[in-house]
Amino acid sequence: METYQLWNVNFLNQILDTMAEGLFTLDDQGIITSWNKSMEKITGYSEQEAVGNTCRLLECSQCFGKKCPADVQKCGVIKHGKTEAKECSIKHKNGHDVAVIKNARLARDDKDQILGIVETITDLTELKKIKKTAEDAQKKLKKTYRLGNIIGKSAIMQNVFHAIQAVANSRATVLIQGESGTGKELVAKAIHYTGAGTSGPLIIVNCSALSETLLESELFGHVKGAFTGAHKDRKGRFEEADGGTVFLDEIGELTPYMQVKLLRVLQEREIERVGDSKKRKIDIRIIAATHKNLYELTKQGKFREDLFYRLKVFPINIPPLRDRREDIPILVSHFIKKGNKREKKSIERVDAHGMKQLMEYAWPGNIRELENAIEHAFVICDSNQIDLKDLPVEIRNDQGYSYSTNKVAKLTKPDLLKLLDECNWNKAEVGRRIQKSRTSVWKYMKKWDVPLQKY
Repeated sequence: METYQLWNVNFLNQILDTMAEGLFTLDDQGIITSWNKSMEKITGYSEQEAVGNTCRLLECSQCFGKKCPADVQKCGVIKHGKTEAKECSIKHKNGHDVAVIKNARLARDDKDQILGIVETITDLTELKKIKKTAEDAQKKLKKTYRLGNIIGKSAIMQNVFHAIQAVANSRATVLIQGESGTGKELVAKAIHYTGAGTSGPLIIVNCSALSETLLESELFGHVKGAFTGAHKDRKGRFEEADGGTVFLDEIGELTPYMQVKLLRVLQEREIERVGDSKKRKIDIRIIAATHKNLYELTKQGKFREDLFYRLKVFPINIPPLRDRREDIPILVSHFIKKGNKREKKSIERVDAHGMKQLMEYAWPGNIRELENAIEHAFVICDSNQIDLKDLPVEIRNDQGYSYSTNKVAKLTKPDLLKLLDECNWNKAEVGRRIQKSRTSVWKYMKKWDVPLQKY
């Protein structure tokens, strides 16, 4: 019997020593009677040093809001039978504080006599380290995968992020180049809003949406009587942006006359309103963007070489989506979150077949096309995940257009009107179908006097 009891005690002690939590016991006089291996690790006190001492050895920061009483009978554990688990600190043998969760319970025998107190100590040091590591990782994740509203974890997008951060605090002129739908405007906004001390406005002008005369007035302003309808003086966009940034989208569409006007702005940092001879100084940073190859246009004589070099002080090239396919899953996740918020749905993901198709599609319309594809799926999807059947037909049937710079769609006015009707007058969708930019569609509409909205 004694051998069995001895074996039982040894076995119990081994169990206690394998616990990750610190555990110790006290007798009814508050004297420590046992001290497991984890307590040695947490406190620095060996079993020999601890056993025979009181728990005041630990100098717990919180014992029912008071310092540990000298009389164990006044201890809250004796009074209440237990303590709730509380976060506190204890003193390590070396003198430093150790963050822990402390829990205690009174043990009684069958006759309700006190056998002693059992206390457990959970070391929060490692937990806090893990938590901090997780928080740091989350911050790094956000920093790495997102800049402003631009999302991407691919190496090629990391280069774009670095370029944005490098030029954000500079007043250098920036030329953003990339296909339609790659997010050139988002890059311009990130440059403007990432810069320290940015106080001026960001003014956005699409150079292909207006005729030469209207664009000149829009950018430079005019004085009263400068032309029919100019009933009063008006500031232009350059003046409105004083102290801030002007983003000139589709800069490759500028006429030769407007190219000369812009070159003077870049050289002199001053403007003249239409119909006025007074020069006005402006303090602006210019960011230009185009989906065209300006270098080729300069070689063809369609774009001024001196203006090209003035614009490309700091060039940023935005890769097409087909060159950064590893970003597709996180972009899809982002668009699903946006869709859920907008449509009050609870879609969780795209299924495996659908994602495979998204990863293999050519994406001539780039990120804009991907976002529209997810929006399309939200209209059709009636479950918690988007299936292949919910995606647009050109993606579902793997009939996406393979990108080719030499492939030009022939378009007539009747073709355009038919496409506009089929696409519910969505110019971006029309552009994707004919493999041209949305601004090119606007130019066709302007050329053939097609109104921007349905008749």
